[in-house]
Amino acid sequence: MSKIKSMYAFISEDTGPNDEGVIAQKFGGVWMPLVGADMKRVESLKALALLAAKQSGKKVTLVQFTNRVELEVIPNAEEV
Repeated sequence: MSKIKSMYAFISEDTGPNDEGVIAQKFGGVWMPLVGADMKRVESLKALALLAAKQSGKKVTLVQFTNRVELEVIPNAEEV
């Protein structure tokens, strides 16, 4: 596994261009956001993004985030 340099997310507007969020799909009572760190994962989610666009009647946009900033490191149990 390589270091994550980019994150990709399928997003959609809610009430307007300044009101957007990551779309998600519900699986067995658990919501899974449509995000990935590589294009193989993103491609595997594309059908779900298309379904979300069809069901919601709203466009879905695939975006890439590339500015990595580490905000916090949570140590494992051995490091505490």
